[in-house]
Amino acid sequence: METAWTNQLSVGNAVIDSEHQNLIVMIDRIESMIRANNASSLPQELEQFEHYLCVHFINEEKLAQAVNFPFGKNKQEHQFVLKEFQRMKNELLAKKGVWTDDAAKHYSNFLSEWMTGHIVREDMLMKPVLQTHDYKFWPGSKEGGANYAAGSIASLYLQLFGTPTP
Repeated sequence: METAWTNQLSVGNAVIDSEHQNLIVMIDRIESMIRANNASSLPQELEQFEHYLCVHFINEEKLAQAVNFPFGKNKQEHQFVLKEFQRMKNELLAKKGVWTDDAAKHYSNFLSEWMTGHIVREDMLMKPVLQTHDYKFWPGSKEGGANYAAGSIASLYLQLFGTPTP
């Protein structure tokens, strides 16, 4: 199920909109690989998606904090989605390209439905606040776009989940 970006998905911020567009493209590539049972390229694509998703979640939180938007519900959803994605990724990789059409449909639908649901149910709540700022607004930047989240996947998880307890 190919997901397409539309202006109705805009949350009113250039960085977040651009990241959503990139995530949609990545999901479409992953779905194509799943449907084609392309197990050779899928692991790398899933890792890239997971990394980019973590960066995106951190950027959303940074932006929400900058505009004084209460982010607790969004952060909980981000943690849930990352855990579900990791579970799905592990299942797909364990199957090594041997999955049924029903399984392929299930995994594809999870990603597509999550992405549009994430934008519509969670991120759109920020839109009224974001629209009070310039479309290119970014915390700590006069021109917009500087100081995005970056770093290793481990540091991204620490920012999202905190230090693990034994």
